[in-house]
Amino acid sequence: MAIGDAGGISPELAAKVVADPEANADDLMVIGDRRLLERGAADAGVTLDLPVIGLDGVDAALPGGSFMVDLGNCDPDTVPQGKSSAGSGLAAVQNFRAALLATNAGHADVVFFTPFNKHAMRLAQPDYVDEIGFIDATIGAMQSGREFNVLDEVWNARVTSHIPLREVADRITAERIYSSLVLTDRIMRGAGYERPRIGVAALNPHAGDGRNFGTEDDDIILPAVERAAAGQLAVTGPIPSDTVFVRAIRGEFDAVMTMYHDQGQIAMKLLGFDRGVTLIANYPFPIVTPAHGTAYDIAGQGKADLGATRNAVKLGRKLALMEERTGRSQPCGKLSDLFARALDRAAEWEKPVT
Repeated sequence: MAIGDAGGISPELAAKVVADPEANADDLMVIGDRRLLERGAADAGVTLDLPVIGLDGVDAALPGGSFMVDLGNCDPDTVPQGKSSAGSGLAAVQNFRAALLATNAGHADVVFFTPFNKHAMRLAQPDYVDEIGFIDATIGAMQSGREFNVLDEVWNARVTSHIPLREVADRITAERIYSSLVLTDRIMRGAGYERPRIGVAALNPHAGDGRNFGTEDDDIILPAVERAAAGQLAVTGPIPSDTVFVRAIRGEFDAVMTMYHDQGQIAMKLLGFDRGVTLIANYPFPIVTPAHGTAYDIAGQGKADLGATRNAVKLGRKLALMEERTGRSQPCGKLSDLFARALDRAAEWEKPVT
């Protein structure tokens, strides 16, 4: 578990996870600054009984059960609560990088992080765009991941994510839609769906209205849906985006695939802001986080709701079992070297794959 933005509710949520028996199954490697976690525990009003290991001790025999690796990288006295700062952004980048490197090397099975603030992370690392680009560069991914938003009622997959709206129509292709459908089907089967039913949202109003409002729905989305259906995937579409989530909530679909970020995010956050999980998949291990943000307005007040965070940890464990069945390699590389790399501000990072 990587502790996220120090200026928001992330330290409080991290402390609540450790203290919550439903979330902490004695299998957590908490990564961050011990002092920050202690501040989070004070905000949350919880007492933590968690072994803490410094960087000089991570290559020795690790304790059984949950423990913390103290990177010593974020003095709470230097990081204001309730707003973004370069200090909180740097610590979040380093914690996330450390968790990714350790998990990619086989020392953990899933990456979970409490919420980040991208503005703070850009103050520390100006080329930070989003989590997917950062993950790609950090682990040298051969292909980029995809984001999913998950509620008990419905999943949301999307074809494009953090790009300007004016670029969406140019970025969606039949091949990208098809590969997204195949990935969604595979990931949801790993989460327990026998044959997930996927409704595919149209790009244009009224699904193009017979080409009156655009041609992408007929010329790009429909061929991808037909190809997926021919491959025995349970897919339907394109469906006007103003009704597709209504049909999903009524039980017709297990997931909705949208063409761009807010086309799905608005619906999902209205349905379950305090319960939703963001899953980043298509890597050798699952990456999960609560779907809400850093909530600067309530930072330090002990009001952070644990619901979405607990759901994220639960989903991560379930998906990690699927990865385990596919055969993860044995751990490689010394943790001390991986964490030193994560803390190196001068490190050269490869450009994200496209």
